[in-house]
Amino acid sequence: MSPEKTVAQVIAAALARHGVKTIFSQSLPSAVLLAAEDLGIRQFTYRTENAGSYMADACARLTGQISVVTAQNGPAATLLVPGLAEAIKSSIPIVALVQDVNLPTTDRNAFQEFDHFGLFQSCAKWIRRVTEPERIEDYVDMAFAAATSGRPGPAVLLLPADVLNERVTVPLRRHANLGSFPLDRSLADPALLRAAADLIASAKMPLLVAGGGIHLSNASAELAALQETAHLPVMTTVMGKGAVDERHPLSLGVGGYNLGRMSPGRHLRPLIEQSDLIFFVGTRTAQNGTDSWSLFPPSARYVHLDIDPVEIGRNYEGLRLVGDAKLTLPALTELLRGRCKPRPEYAQAIAAAFARGAGDIAPLLQSDASPIRPERLMADLQQVLTPDTIVVADASYSTVWVACYLRALAPGMRFITPRGIAGLGWGFPMALGARVARPSSPILCISGDGGFAHVWSELETSLRMRAPVVLTVLNNGVLGYQKDAEDVKFGRHTSACYFAPVDHAQIARACGCRGVTITRPADYLPAVREALAAKETTVIDVITDPGAYPPVAFFDERLETVRKSSGR
Repeated sequence: MSPEKTVAQVIAAALARHGVKTIFSQSLPSAVLLAAEDLGIRQFTYRTENAGSYMADACARLTGQISVVTAQNGPAATLLVPGLAEAIKSSIPIVALVQDVNLPTTDRNAFQEFDHFGLFQSCAKWIRRVTEPERIEDYVDMAFAAATSGRPGPAVLLLPADVLNERVTVPLRRHANLGSFPLDRSLADPALLRAAADLIASAKMPLLVAGGGIHLSNASAELAALQETAHLPVMTTVMGKGAVDERHPLSLGVGGYNLGRMSPGRHLRPLIEQSDLIFFVGTRTAQNGTDSWSLFPPSARYVHLDIDPVEIGRNYEGLRLVGDAKLTLPALTELLRGRCKPRPEYAQAIAAAFARGAGDIAPLLQSDASPIRPERLMADLQQVLTPDTIVVADASYSTVWVACYLRALAPGMRFITPRGIAGLGWGFPMALGARVARPSSPILCISGDGGFAHVWSELETSLRMRAPVVLTVLNNGVLGYQKDAEDVKFGRHTSACYFAPVDHAQIARACGCRGVTITRPADYLPAVREALAAKETTVIDVITDPGAYPPVAFFDERLETVRKSSGR
């Protein structure tokens, strides 16, 4: 570094030092982005700030590297809030660089001035405004350390526009790369590990429940080794999906609220309820992952491993293991080596439950009905999956279809879903972020028509930035989850649940992408294969059954009862 640089140039150099290759942005703060491009850092330009934050989220999840997103002050900054809120709930490290008004105009109602501290307080771990140019490297490193240490999450650095152009003399005194996460790995207390091993070894029907923390820690291989060594049955949350090979005889797939009527794993519930030891790993024990905290038996003993000590015991009191999964699981595996016998009867019970579930859903997976059943689409998608495929689902029903009906083919296979606050519109931008992270992997995205409507504009981004993905739009003309939930809760639904017909394939073509409309089930799989081979963004607009709903346990019997009573 030369003796004197602008603050913007120092920021860009610090980003490069931390391994940043791409910034999700739209030209602002311009001084920083010009300096970053001079250093070869790519600007992936979104159309809307909220979509840019979703892209950054997915990219971080898949690379294990912090993502950087930028925005102008005021209204642009407000649009970052949804993405940062998802990231803080899902423990995803993002650094947001937000341009602020010139320092002398602070609190004078300058153009688009806003209280950014108040704005980001609920959705960021750390917020600072740069007022001392000479400390800019310190602030950048603090932001990265805050985002990637402990439980990861967003950090926000506010950059007054005039400060960015100030010239400073900064000695080359910082050399660390803080861009990977977890930044600091820690091992759980050895004494508590021994106690946990004793509990697991003595349990007759233990069950390990793996959450998204397994992926954040990059600990899928370590979890698979523990599963083999200790012969442990493993169930995952939606965010933990792919943590283990779901074809493994001791894999129960995704649990929680996904075990409703017509779920492939519906008949596993009695096994779960008989568990005498539940071992949570990297999960918040949230409402959906526990079926409103009703799934796991109160008589069981509990062990919980998590990097965040506050999450341990939040909903299930048990033995506390505070630490990183990638370090702690191997230590536990060694303590259990030779102490746990194979459980062929458990594997047989799992297989029998899945066989019974397969019989229940076979007609749906093979359905030739039109409008098309989403279950049939998932069965077709399964045929093109490889362990390297990245599957991205939007919130609402799209997430549940993917979680229930697609199977992970290897430990560490990735299924990206917004489960922190589960907002609509995340799917397609997350798929673009996944493309940035994994340039050579097949990217399949599933979104409902309601969710996709939030982000149509990013089709142009996909084309311009040469970020091809294959997007399936489940076009049923209704806001499905909302409508069905209202029917269950109130016996009727509001008029807002219905949409006018939209030709999503035509929208795609208008943006220069490929667009295909599917009305017959037999045409879908060939269209997916053709889209994957085309290597350009393709929207497959599938006209789906508006009456179809996934196996949400809350709907069991109730929704059908409402429909029969109302004649729908």
